[in-house]
Amino acid sequence: MVALTSVTPHSSSSYYLHPRFHNTAMESGTCCMTSKPVGFSNRRLSMSSASLGLRIRSAATKQAKSPAEEEWKIKRALLLEKRVRSVAVKEAFRLQKENNFVILDVRPEAEFKEVHPPGAINVQIYRLIKEWTAWDIARRAAFAFFGIFAGTEENPEFIQSVESKLDKSSKIIVACASGGTMKPTQNLPEGQQSRSLIAAYLLVLNGYSNVFHLEGGLYTWFKEELPTVYEE
Repeated sequence: MVALTSVTPHSSSSYYLHPRFHNTAMESGTCCMTSKPVGFSNRRLSMSSASLGLRIRSAATKQAKSPAEEEWKIKRALLLEKRVRSVAVKEAFRLQKENNFVILDVRPEAEFKEVHPPGAINVQIYRLIKEWTAWDIARRAAFAFFGIFAGTEENPEFIQSVESKLDKSSKIIVACASGGTMKPTQNLPEGQQSRSLIAAYLLVLNGYSNVFHLEGGLYTWFKEELPTVYEE
C-alpha cells in the first residue's frame, strides 16, 4: 500500500509511484506529493516503470499565487508609493464623523456582527474554506493538524463585493482586529503585515485612490471606548 500525506502542484494531474515508496511528512508552507523509495539510493525512477507502480489521478493542485499572497515587502512598497496613510483610532472616528470617511471592516462576518464601529461596512477578506476539492481537503487537514478546525481562505469575491458598495473615489479607512503597521521598528524593520494592510493593497491595486489604514486596529478602537454597535 502507498500512503500519501501531502500534495503538490505539478504540470500534470496524473503521477506514477513505485509501490515500495514510503510516505514523507508534510512541510509547512509547501505542498508536494513527495515519496522516498525504500532500498534505493537516490535513484530516479523512470516514468516508463509505471506498469510496476500505482497510478494516481486528480492529485490536489495548489492554485497560482494571488495578489494577496505577494511578499509583504512588495505590498508595503506599493502602499507607501500610493501614499496610503495610517490613522489612529480617534482620528479615524473624526474623519468618519466630519469628512464622510467610510470604515471598511475586513474581519470575518461573525466578528463584525458581534461588534463593530457604527456605520462600518463589512467585506471579509478571508472566509471559511467552502469547497471540497482535493486541495481544499488537504488544506483543512493542515489546519486540523495545528488544532484549527475552522480554516480560512482568501475571499475571491472581496474586490467585487467592495465595488458593489463603494465607488473608486470613496474615502476608505480599512480596519481589521489588530491593524498591523507600515512603520519600521528595530525588531520589525518593514513593519507588520495584517488583514487590513493586505486589503488596502488590493484596493489600491484595483484603482481605489483614497485609502487609509486603521493603526492599532479595532482592538484599539474598542479599548478607547469609541462608539460601538453590538448585535445580538
